[in-house]
Amino acid sequence: MHPAPNETEHLVIIGNGMAGHRLVEALLKRPGRPARITVVGDEATPAYNRILLSPWLAGEMEREALTLREAEWYAAQGVELLLGERVTSIDRAARRLTTDAGRGLDYHRLVLATGSRPSMPAVPGIALSGVHGFRDLQDAETLAGVAERGGRVVVIGGGLLGLEAAEGLRKRGEGSPRQGSRGLAVSVLQRSARLMNRQLDATAAGLLEAELGRRGLAIHTGAQLAAIEGDHHARVRGVRLVDGRRLAADGVVVAAGIAPNAELGQRAGLDVDRAIVVDDTLTTSDPAIHALGECCQFEGTTYGLVEPIWRQVEVLAEQLAADPAEGARYAERPSATRLKIGGISLFAFGPIEPDAGHEVLAYHDPEQGDYRRLLLRDGRLEGAVLYGDTAMGPWLFGQAQAGRDLGPCRRALLLGAADADALLDACHSDTHSDNPDRPVKEAA
Repeated sequence: MHPAPNETEHLVIIGNGMAGHRLVEALLKRPGRPARITVVGDEATPAYNRILLSPWLAGEMEREALTLREAEWYAAQGVELLLGERVTSIDRAARRLTTDAGRGLDYHRLVLATGSRPSMPAVPGIALSGVHGFRDLQDAETLAGVAERGGRVVVIGGGLLGLEAAEGLRKRGEGSPRQGSRGLAVSVLQRSARLMNRQLDATAAGLLEAELGRRGLAIHTGAQLAAIEGDHHARVRGVRLVDGRRLAADGVVVAAGIAPNAELGQRAGLDVDRAIVVDDTLTTSDPAIHALGECCQFEGTTYGLVEPIWRQVEVLAEQLAADPAEGARYAERPSATRLKIGGISLFAFGPIEPDAGHEVLAYHDPEQGDYRRLLLRDGRLEGAVLYGDTAMGPWLFGQAQAGRDLGPCRRALLLGAADADALLDACHSDTHSDNPDRPVKEAA
């Protein structure tokens, strides 16, 4: 029999972002969940899909499509939802928290899912009017207005978030100009010598840069920001680089990393390093308090991708149930990267630069814009970069995670998806197995 909900335990979740909301959904599926659940969110709107902020900024979807659940859903599930309130203090001895509205809440167990904020560089001018982050719905709405007014915008950061922000701005400015708009010119500053240097090799990054350039983005690599310059009204008018170059700008978007929102946990006296430190049950240094998602740190790692956070949610939901499974423990696993820009397909995982022990398999069709590069060690796949045709990406990632020997079918790995499927099917049939994940033999 499944355990019944705990009728006395009160669980409070601080944060109504994607992680906090997914935890609620996971708990509601478990009969042993705490019967009383309260969610406190400092944003005025219920949880929404932050992953879709870039497509929304680009004008590719309506605002309603971002919402994960309406406020009425929480009420129907018996979950108390408090929006537009920020928790300001936690009294661990009394197990009581206080919000900026003066509300006090007692808890038996507490989850900190406070997320993160844009990491702002310590350069002169960072506080000028016209400098924006790109992390939440309010940021996206602000940037939509910037794009529609036109002018010149400089995006700081040539990683995933920066490129998505830049392309979203460009498309919004192109697709919905206001009366008298000057048009929008978007530049991207990347400190590294190539875009997405943590995920892409030089060839794939070059293909990406060329495509974004054709779309109208001005890409500046090897560009280190020295200062943001303003006018006598303290309004942005340009940026200055370390090498002395200056770029005119009516607005600056900082999308060069995130900083965990760990201050609440720090004020409460929890162990905090770069973020709130947790163990493999997502428990902090206080056994009654857990942390989840971008505000937590496990074995020195902090988080910005949803894949590991979703695994954290499942572990924590099990821990918060009345009868947690003994095997519910969080462990680090590799993640794959996908770029969320319309018309550009990119899939990457594993190491970027090969070492002496890697076998490098590569395929490049410049006319079609397809590129694939695989890194194998003793027949086992360790890393891949796919640009253009990425259909095989998830399958390759699965093979890498399983540690399977792909040597026998290595000549299939660089083919397009349709041809590779045919060859892999032939290999599978040769093994007399209907399990598509078993190691395959190369067809004669």
